[in-house]
Amino acid sequence: MIGAGPSGLTVLKNLLEYGVQCHALEREEEVGGNWNFGKPSSSVYQSTHLISSKRMTAYEEFPMPGAFSSYPSHYEAQQYLCSYARKFDLYSHIQFRTAVNHIARLAQNQWEVHVEGESAPRIYAGVIIANGHHWDPLAPEIDGSFHGEVIHSRQFKFSEQLRDKRVLVIGAGNTGCDIAVEAAIHARSAAISMRRGYHFVPKFIRGKPSDVVGDRLRSWPLPQSLKRWVIRQSIGFALGRPEKYGLPRPDHEIFDTHPIINSQLPYYVGHGRVQVFPDVQRFEGDQVVFADDRREEFDLVILATGYKLSFPFIDLAELNPQNGMPRLFLHAFHPDRDDLFVAGMIQPNSGQWPLTELQAKIIARFIAAQRTNPEVAAWFRALKHSSGLGLPQRREYLDSPRHRLEVDYYQYRETLRKLVARMDGVQPIEKAESGKRKAES
Repeated sequence: MIGAGPSGLTVLKNLLEYGVQCHALEREEEVGGNWNFGKPSSSVYQSTHLISSKRMTAYEEFPMPGAFSSYPSHYEAQQYLCSYARKFDLYSHIQFRTAVNHIARLAQNQWEVHVEGESAPRIYAGVIIANGHHWDPLAPEIDGSFHGEVIHSRQFKFSEQLRDKRVLVIGAGNTGCDIAVEAAIHARSAAISMRRGYHFVPKFIRGKPSDVVGDRLRSWPLPQSLKRWVIRQSIGFALGRPEKYGLPRPDHEIFDTHPIINSQLPYYVGHGRVQVFPDVQRFEGDQVVFADDRREEFDLVILATGYKLSFPFIDLAELNPQNGMPRLFLHAFHPDRDDLFVAGMIQPNSGQWPLTELQAKIIARFIAAQRTNPEVAAWFRALKHSSGLGLPQRREYLDSPRHRLEVDYYQYRETLRKLVARMDGVQPIEKAESGKRKAES
């Protein structure tokens, strides 16, 4: 296992439950990955909170404490992950300060893993990659030169970086909108550059986290079109249309893009605390020139332009690539190999961790089934091979890099749950082998 963040932890827990001999290699000195604030592996900043609620973010088998915020802070998220690792005795199966430089497949069920500082490679029967996808910054090329400071959002950590500065945030995803709000509060002036208009979803609807409301609504026995109409009306009633605040009018339907979970940006735009500009055309000294030919002076530009999907330690050809991106069944299972998995390579429209937990349940059952239930193993092998590129992803998402990992939380969850139920007859390896020894004696 490569990585002991939220995805790696739940995979490790499930593998151990199914008697699979395994351990995780983690380059930091603690679990948590992106939520281990202040470490090189982390991209969060001091005031970061989850954009999914605690109920929709928590692992199904380990609810978050009632005392946690409805939308936990990065500190609470890290506390929770450490508690999860302690609860299921995962620390003894994690090698910390262990960075993986390279892995290569030697043969079926035989992988060579090169660890930093070790002269000889390690040999493993299989590899599970859980290195996250919010760590390798994606920065656009902008014509001209800027005399001020330009940083990626990954380098933004503290509000003090904004003080007494004229700040421009480029990018209107959830991170960009959150940082623009931070700038509205702490900077001398704040602005955001938006390539297009977006729909905004409030974090709360009548005091309830909006994703909890959405989850309940999706369970109603109503036509899909009617459910979406109800959601649109609820959001419209709670927040209103973006253009009413001075934000650009969206050029797409509300469910066509990953939702912007933020009611504060419309508030600060409406109060004149955040200026709104279109796409950036070029830099000219201390000025930024925008697509509508407006120009403005800034001291600090923050690129909230997302992240690359990176696997620097493995040849991408091993991951069945298409157009430079791994193409795996359900974003996790190689269509033709049974000894290589990627956990957490998804971008859902609600919490990710319970979905990765379901991925982990399938990974553990499939590995165990190869030794204890060949019939189930053959069934799943055929499924992932024949449906290797199959994915329960709504077709109406806009075709953009931002949505390359996008999955509909509710549909994806139900798909995984059905697979787990189909594989629930698989026995843990230790129990099956113990039963076999008793029968032979």
